[in-house]
Amino acid sequence: MKGLLVALLLALVVAQPIARAAPGEQIAASAAASQQVLLLLRLPPEHFRPENAYSGGYGDGPALGARRRVAAALAREHGLTLVTNWVLPLLGVDCFVMTVPDDQQPERVAQALSQDPRVEWAQPTNVYRTRGHGDPLYPLQPSAQAWHLLDLHEIATGREIRVAVVDSRVDEHHPDLEGQVALRENFVDGHGNVPEDHGTAVAGIIAARADNGVGIVGVAPNSRLLALRACWQESSQATVCTTLSLAMALHFAITHDADIINLSLSGPPDRLLDRLLDVALSRRISVIGAFDRHLADGGFPASHAGVVAVAVAEDTGEPALAGAVLAPGRDVLTTLPDARWNLVSGSSYAAANVSGLFALMRERLPAHAAPLSMASIAYFPGGGIDACATLARVAGDAACVRTVTRSTKLPNDRQ
Repeated sequence: MKGLLVALLLALVVAQPIARAAPGEQIAASAAASQQVLLLLRLPPEHFRPENAYSGGYGDGPALGARRRVAAALAREHGLTLVTNWVLPLLGVDCFVMTVPDDQQPERVAQALSQDPRVEWAQPTNVYRTRGHGDPLYPLQPSAQAWHLLDLHEIATGREIRVAVVDSRVDEHHPDLEGQVALRENFVDGHGNVPEDHGTAVAGIIAARADNGVGIVGVAPNSRLLALRACWQESSQATVCTTLSLAMALHFAITHDADIINLSLSGPPDRLLDRLLDVALSRRISVIGAFDRHLADGGFPASHAGVVAVAVAEDTGEPALAGAVLAPGRDVLTTLPDARWNLVSGSSYAAANVSGLFALMRERLPAHAAPLSMASIAYFPGGGIDACATLARVAGDAACVRTVTRSTKLPNDRQ
C-alpha cells in the first residue's frame, strides 16, 4: 500500500519545466532591495481618501510636486538615488524609495533621514522569506483527515469570504483553483510573470475547489481569493518579499474589502508594515501569520499584536508554543503550478490551514459579534486546534463536535 501511495505521488509531481527568471538575477534583485531606504513624507489632510485604491496617479498636483522636490533635495543631501514613490492614503503618507550607495549602511542612512523635520519617518527596506518547502517523499498525511473537513463543510464552506493571499504568484488556471480568484494584482516588478510554487500551494490549501473530480479540497472551498503577488520565487526553495511590495499588497487588501489576510512569511519588525496591520485589525480583518521558530517571538508578522501566529503541529505531542497556535503543516497535499499536486511542509502551510478555518468561521459569524482572534480557537489537550469545536463556537451548532467525538484520535494516542 505504501509503495502504491509513493508511486501515485511521483506521478502527480511530473510536469514540464516553465520559464522563470534566472536565480542569479532574482538573488541580485533581493540584494538590491536590501540596499534601499523608504522615506515617508506626510500627506496634506485633503489628500486622504479611504475609498481610493493604490494608483500610480493618486495625488497628482502641486502638493505631490512639492513632496517630490523635498524628496529629491533629501536624496541629494544624503548622496542617495531617488527610485520611485508610492502614496499610502490609509496612513496619510507618501513613500519614496531611495537607493543607498554600497559604501553606506541603510540603517544609518534611515536614522539620519528621520532626524530631518520634513520627514515623517525613514526606514531600511526589509527582506522577508516564506516559511516551508515541498518534499514528495514524506508519507501522505492529508490535513482533511486531521480536521475532518467533511464535517466542517456541513456547517460552512467559506462562501463569499474574501481571503487575501499575500504571496508569490498564484496559478489561477490550476484545475483546483479555476474560478476561485476574485481579484489578482502584481506588486513585483522585474521577476517574470509566471505562476509560482509557494503562492499556488498556499492558495490551494485555503480554497481548492470541491467536488470537481480532481485533486484536493480546500479548507474553505467556497471562499474567494485575492491573489496579491508581493513575493517572487528565487529558487525552488526560496521565495522573497520586501517591505515595499508587502506594504502595497496590504494596502490593496485593506481597500478591497478582504475579510482575512494570509501572510505565510517571516522577517524582522517593520514600522510601515506594523502600521498597515494596525489599520487592517481595526477594520475587523483577521490577519494570519506564519510563526518562525528561529526568530524572536516568531518574527514578523507573527509577533504583531492581534495577528494569529501559526506554527506546525508535530506528531509528537508537542506542547503549544507561547504566542502561537499549532495547525497541520507537515506533509500537506496541495496545488502547484502546471496542474500539479505535491506534498509541502512548513509554517507557511499551517498558516494557510488556519486562514481557511477562519474563513469558515467568518461565514457563520454573527454581524455584531466580536472580531475573530486567537481567543476564538478551541484546542485539543495536546495543543493542536480542535477545528470542529472552533467552528461550533461561532456557528452555534454542536453537530460537528458530536460527529468528530466518536472518531477523533489524537496523534499521540495509543491503542
